[in-house]
Amino acid sequence: MKKLVVCLAVFTLAMSAMFAGAAFAAEKPYNIALIIKATDSDFWQYVIVGGTNYGLEFPEVAKVTNYGPPSEADIDKQVAIVEDVIASKPDAIVIASTSSDATVPALERAVDEGIVVITIDNKVNTDKVHSFLATNNTVGGALAADKMVEAMNAAGIPLKGKVAIVSAMAGIQVLDDRDAGFTEQMKKIAPEIEIIPPRYVDNDIIKALGVAEDLITANDDLIGIFADNNHTGDGVSRAIAEQKLEGKIMVTAFDSDPEEIKALESGAIKALILQDPYGMGYKGCDFAVQVLDGKEVPKYVDTGAVAVTKENMNDEEIKGLLDPMLKKKQ
Repeated sequence: MKKLVVCLAVFTLAMSAMFAGAAFAAEKPYNIALIIKATDSDFWQYVIVGGTNYGLEFPEVAKVTNYGPPSEADIDKQVAIVEDVIASKPDAIVIASTSSDATVPALERAVDEGIVVITIDNKVNTDKVHSFLATNNTVGGALAADKMVEAMNAAGIPLKGKVAIVSAMAGIQVLDDRDAGFTEQMKKIAPEIEIIPPRYVDNDIIKALGVAEDLITANDDLIGIFADNNHTGDGVSRAIAEQKLEGKIMVTAFDSDPEEIKALESGAIKALILQDPYGMGYKGCDFAVQVLDGKEVPKYVDTGAVAVTKENMNDEEIKGLLDPMLKKKQ
């Protein structure tokens, strides 16, 4: 009887090892689903350019298909997209999940079904994913504060008065981290400045414009606004430009799109904190392929944050970050 038990145990272990090894026994080219947060934002289009370029460069290795809801506010729609993608049985999913929690059950099920899952931009609250590539948003927020104070000093604005935060959405971890990093750094380097709590705009440019106008009207001593993504940057910079307040209210913002780039050139925005959305899409797909090939990849990769001002925006090493469409292969 003991021999039988031992034999069964050995057989079970052998079968487990066999199935573990076969979990990613897919044929090339691997089918990779790249799921972004929203199709209405240039930032996420830059992610798509990165992922698409990877597939074009290595057609024998990967076929990349893109998915995403219209807006970052469409969290339920993104969850439904994830469910549909899992049902189509891709070899891998590379996803920027808007919510840290809403997609977790589906992503955990995907891993259990043998699908490689790589997350980018926003951390999801599970340890099951194979890798996570993202900006350290707390550091990026602090960098935005540094650049704002530099702009104030350059404009001869005393470090007294109020600074506001216009945030795309409430309860989104990456945005919370940016706002917290900005706030803590401002307290350190400009302790006499009062920080107005974040105003949320549902990731809507027109709402961001309206909130910025309200803040300007209600606060005569407003000397700065931090916009924590490209849509808020677009809205805030419009308010500054329309009222010709480039020399009075210093604006720093996250990410880049054509409107933010124009605002940087005009001085409505003093600095943009750039992530690497192209790299997230490209490297995310590459990491998926490496895992499918049986290779090890880091659990977390900091994709970096760079401050861009009018002075350095034309540097060669900056151009590709400022406008990743320049890298588009088709």
